[in-house]
Amino acid sequence: MPKKLFSFFRVLAQIGLLIAVWLASDWFVRRTGLPVPGGVLGLGIVFVLLLLGVPLNWVKDGAQRLLAEMLLFFVPAVVAMIKYKALFISEGWQLLVVIFLGTALVMCVTALVVDRFFKIEHRLRLAKSRKRSAS
Repeated sequence: MPKKLFSFFRVLAQIGLLIAVWLASDWFVRRTGLPVPGGVLGLGIVFVLLLLGVPLNWVKDGAQRLLAEMLLFFVPAVVAMIKYKALFISEGWQLLVVIFLGTALVMCVTALVVDRFFKIEHRLRLAKSRKRSAS
């Protein structure tokens, strides 16, 4: 199988795995009535699986592809803003404050989490290279 085709199917399988975790966690939240979104629970499950030793390369390329296409996930929000123009006219300043504060908070928390994971990944790579050089 050509390398590009194999890479495509690997990314597709990883995205499928991430979607399966999300669907399962969303189903679980709906059945149990937990006050947590299914996506947040799914993210926690993936995090725990990675901590328990599931190889990062099982999800890394698929997750990077989803992050690269993140802009597409915001299209419905823009359509909603256009559709509910009257609401934005009457309550606009409050909505803008919430949107900007929420966006800033999400960006800051995401930056902190990504920074932590890069540091953890860097430490793991260093430990792995030291282990190889010691052998």
